[in-house]
Amino acid sequence: MTSHPATRTTDTDAPVAADRHPAPSSRPRVTGDREVEILQSAIAVLREVGYDRLTFDAVAAEAHAGKATLYRRWPHKRDLVVDAVGLFLGCPAEQDPATGSLRGDLLAQACAEGGLDDAETMETWFALLPVIHRDAELRERLEARFIEPKLAAARAVFGSARQRGEIGPDADLETLLSILPALTFHETMLSGRRPGRERIAQLVDTVVLPACAATLSGPSRAPARTGR
Repeated sequence: MTSHPATRTTDTDAPVAADRHPAPSSRPRVTGDREVEILQSAIAVLREVGYDRLTFDAVAAEAHAGKATLYRRWPHKRDLVVDAVGLFLGCPAEQDPATGSLRGDLLAQACAEGGLDDAETMETWFALLPVIHRDAELRERLEARFIEPKLAAARAVFGSARQRGEIGPDADLETLLSILPALTFHETMLSGRRPGRERIAQLVDTVVLPACAATLSGPSRAPARTGR
């Protein structure tokens, strides 16, 4: 990959001046394989330097494309990044695997392309985490296009488990479905290492499934104290 020194951060998201580039009607449109190449370059730069330091100059250099060509297709950096992320996060992990068990479904989703076991997916999210809390528009677009579909798939998995009797009827599904991704992101952030399939299976077996099983018996009550 092309090196992107910090000095490139002077680039902005403002459209290029009209007197320096062809009029919009005469600029070539980016389509097909060339579009994919540019989006792959954008993801590569994003993972290397993060969203804040990603510039149109850096992506154009990585893709061997003209910056004006990028601006015509993606007027703002957000547009480019959201489309680039779509190459990696719109994937089988969003589907209901329907294995017949909660354990099987969780492992199928987590270890699918675009899941918690996918190194490229995790690197992409960690490159975006610092900015999504500061850029409301970027966060809303990522949520609508990627996060909500994944949550919907997770809700379907846990809903099916509840229908099969693996989870109590009054269980808080939103809390239960957040356990595995929360633990995975936490471990990756602290250690810098992505949990593999074996570790994800361990988390499912020792944390998620026991938490789900606990909802079948209702809230636990501490034994009454007796006086001495």
